[in-house]
Amino acid sequence: MRSPESDVSLSLEDVSVEFHIYNSVGRSLKKQLVRASTGGRISADSGHVVVQALKSLNLSLRHGDRLGLVGHNGAGKTTLLRVMAGVYEPTSGAVTAHGRVTPLFDVGLGIDPEATGYENIYLRGALLGMRRREIDAVKDEIADFTELGDYLDVPVRTYSSGMTLRLAFAVSTCMSPDILLMDEFLAVGDAHFIHRAEERLNRMVSRAGIMVLASHSRELIERLCNRAIWMEAGQIRAEGPTDDVLRSYAAAN
Repeated sequence: MRSPESDVSLSLEDVSVEFHIYNSVGRSLKKQLVRASTGGRISADSGHVVVQALKSLNLSLRHGDRLGLVGHNGAGKTTLLRVMAGVYEPTSGAVTAHGRVTPLFDVGLGIDPEATGYENIYLRGALLGMRRREIDAVKDEIADFTELGDYLDVPVRTYSSGMTLRLAFAVSTCMSPDILLMDEFLAVGDAHFIHRAEERLNRMVSRAGIMVLASHSRELIERLCNRAIWMEAGQIRAEGPTDDVLRSYAAAN
């Protein structure tokens, strides 16, 4: 069930995230940072590496906000999305979300290869916070969208990677989220499927109360977002209307 529009909000108060990487002997710093998949500042202390992924971020979003995150790889955009989604706990500070949060940066999460397509609809839906009766209401629509037909009755391990992605995408985009979080704009499947997937994703974005999108595409940020944040080294370098932030970011790069 969706929250009333007036209640949908997302805020960060003085949020910082640090990752401590131990057992560094015999492994390069580069390999450790690739595993961590984070940006920000790096320091060494007592024989281990500390990655300051986010530092003292403050942010407030309300219904109708469409926020674009821009910045180089390693700037902290993905870490910020994961903190908003509750995947990462802040080292300090607080994240407060009112409304159902739907992250779309790992659509394949929760897919069981030994379960059938129909069983995975329920597994993935439950992982997204949907109640069984909510999944019941959209199961047939999901099945039609995947175009997988009788394959939905057999284990997913028999699927190609494209078929699995279709199933996961269809489930992930079946709801009307209060707060939608995306890392880049998804394009899945073959040419025939991509157009339908983009239309479906655009509808989902339009239904969301709040959307946060990290992307390297200026055109996409301009088209979908009314606010933007330029991130650098785990901090907010600039924040404001989309055009103003993108202009500042382009001038500096």
